[in-house]
Amino acid sequence: MNEQKNNAVTVGSKTDWEFFLQIGIVIVLAVLLFYNFGGTGNVTGGAIGTVSALDIAPKGVPAVYGKELGISYDDVSPNNPKLADAAIQKLSAYENEKLTSEQMVRYKKIGGSIACEYCCGAETLIFSSGERACGCAHSYSMRGLAKYLLIKHPDMTDEQILEELGKWKVLFFPGVHQQKAQVLKSQGIELNYINLASNKYRGIEQGQASDGAMVGGC
Repeated sequence: MNEQKNNAVTVGSKTDWEFFLQIGIVIVLAVLLFYNFGGTGNVTGGAIGTVSALDIAPKGVPAVYGKELGISYDDVSPNNPKLADAAIQKLSAYENEKLTSEQMVRYKKIGGSIACEYCCGAETLIFSSGERACGCAHSYSMRGLAKYLLIKHPDMTDEQILEELGKWKVLFFPGVHQQKAQVLKSQGIELNYINLASNKYRGIEQGQASDGAMVGGC
């Protein structure tokens, strides 16, 4: 009789041990699944998560020229087309300004490094002569800002000015730049506005689905 009781205790202990082991395995698997899915429902697949338009969109008033022009990055939004068009007009105000020979050299370099390809399909903002290469409103605004900064803030480097043009281009075309950011990130390329919006990695997002959103008239 005692021998039967001892056997029962042994069997019961073994059963309890196996039960708790199974529970532990389930918990470990649940934790692994949570981290693989990023905890948000976005599958990372061990590589990258989804890059949203909010992650790449600049926000607030531009530090150098925002107050001078009375403009904010937040002005450009699909939720307020009129405000976006007004911001584009402010940026375009200097588009017809004349540049010195020294400024023109810099202008050609900057304008030849970026384009409004999602709107007008141009290769660059300007031709090698310095003349405008695209007549869309987005191009006018980027050329206008480039000239404004060259004239009013010549201490800014060409890269800094190009970066500012890139910020506005991202705001003008948030959907396609969201997809481009996803591709850049997946390839280990740094996400900055020159890489994202200039001609440096132009077309890298081709073949990716995009909502095609565009802010401001073309």
